[in-house]
Amino acid sequence: MSYSIYLKNQERSRNPINKKNVEEWIDELINWLFDINQEYNNYRFFQNKEKLLQIKLQNILAKTVEDTNQIVVYSNYFFEQIETLHYVLTNDLETIVKFDPAAKSKEEVLIAYPGFFAITAYRIANVFWKLNVPVIPRIITEYVHGKTGIDIHPGAEIGENFFIDHGTGIVIGETSKIGNNVKIYQGVTLGALSVSKENASVKRHPTIENNVTIYANATILGGNTIIGENSIIGGNVWLTHSVPQSSLVYHKSEIEIKQKSEFPEALNYVI
Repeated sequence: MSYSIYLKNQERSRNPINKKNVEEWIDELINWLFDINQEYNNYRFFQNKEKLLQIKLQNILAKTVEDTNQIVVYSNYFFEQIETLHYVLTNDLETIVKFDPAAKSKEEVLIAYPGFFAITAYRIANVFWKLNVPVIPRIITEYVHGKTGIDIHPGAEIGENFFIDHGTGIVIGETSKIGNNVKIYQGVTLGALSVSKENASVKRHPTIENNVTIYANATILGGNTIIGENSIIGGNVWLTHSVPQSSLVYHKSEIEIKQKSEFPEALNYVI
């Protein structure tokens, strides 16, 4: 009975990537990039770690990149982008400290904030996505998804000074475009109206322009949906069409408050 399973498995690549190696590399890279554990008090140690990270990356790339010459090219390209990555991520970090009243310091955000961890991993994965490196970008973002509950596709385009607060349940689809100075709260979905495979190469997810704030559990769908700059999207809003710049969009609901004595005992639920 198991022989058919064995045969099916043989149809797959014989040089599988080790997911755990990618996850460990991401953790090491982020720690090195911001010296989170404050272990690099000597530039020589810092530089040696960079070289070690490059070697580990080349070993990882060797599992997915068929052209051996491209392995070194991709690795060198990534580390050529590292200063730019650090600059953009530092701006993201400062944005969180500036706008989150609960954030007491940069160190606290670096060590404990899932939103910043998710943004950092996304920006790293996006470099590999643009190089058309297979599998690795998705492993990176899904690793973070599993740890934080924040699902950012590596193909999304996200501008500078990006702010995620809380973060649990956020979904940002592959063809989403997000401008600068955008704030997103927990449970927000930037999704597609259609999941047809024929539309895989079509823009399926919304565009969020500069200086937009999207509050908790808002859902914005569709590749033609554009949220104009300087707009505020309230919590629990469901949008499938564009809104002009400087809009305030909110969901109106009614809440009634009554005395408990008005209800029979049967309504006192126990879970």
